[in-house]
Parts: sequence; structure tokens; C-alpha cells
Amino acid sequence: MDNFDYVVVKALKDGVSITGLTSGRDTKFHHTEMLSEGEVFIAQFTETTTAMKVKGNAVIYTKHGEITTR
Repeated sequence: MDNFDYVVVKALKDGVSITGLTSGRDTKFHHTEMLSEGEVFIAQFTETTTAMKVKGNAVIYTKHGEITTR
């Protein structure tokens, strides 16, 4: 198995949504999660999941650093 990167999303408020997207010929939505305040979601980029959309107040942790959304 290849070494794929992980990303951690921590919801700062209720209603944070995370959508996994595919890429290639057509970009498609393939999975959506809804988080409540304090919940943590750990995801891995794979051959299928090549992008993620995070909507709502959250902290996103990656190997490149920390990002806070509003």
C-alpha cells in the first residue's frame, strides 16, 4: 500500500461538514460527514479521495500545519 497523507478536522461548533471529492476526468462528491462541536474526524487521502471540502468552524491539522476555518 502506498503512503497516503492524513488530515484531522476538529469541529469548533456544531454543523461542520466534510465532503470527500474524487479527481480525474470528472470531479465527483463521494462522501459527506457532519460533525458536532468537539467531534474529530480523521481522514486519509487515497487513490479515490484526492480533495476535501470543509465547511463551518473547524481546525484542520495536516503535516503542513494547522488551518482554522470560520
